[in-house]
Amino acid sequence: MTSGLEAALAEASSPSWTQRVRAGRDLASFADVPEAADALLGLLLDAEDTAVTRQTTEALVRVGTVAAARLIALAVAEADDNQSDWLQTGVQDALVDPDGVPDVAATCRKLARDREEAVRRGAADISTWTDATKC
Repeated sequence: MTSGLEAALAEASSPSWTQRVRAGRDLASFADVPEAADALLGLLLDAEDTAVTRQTTEALVRVGTVAAARLIALAVAEADDNQSDWLQTGVQDALVDPDGVPDVAATCRKLARDREEAVRRGAADISTWTDATKC
């Protein structure tokens, strides 16, 4: 494991919300690494601070990989109403300036065929959010 990944993994469990936000941003590009994916899912569902949820979501949307979107979809499926609101806000924050943001709708269409029902359900919600951003 690289030292940057190790440092970000350590920050993901910090009591400081600012360090957890930084960890979410730093780990987003490692969404396909199992250890990072576990930490990212925890950050997406952070029970202590909504900024962690929002900014980790935004970072994952900006990365734009299927692995990153899959984590958001899993979080959406597990989230309570408050967390879901902040996940949605993070997605929409990334889409406000679409330059350089991958096609979230296309990624969600891929996830609509995922083997896990929770991922399919979460991807459907994300697709609805991206449609609302276009209005």
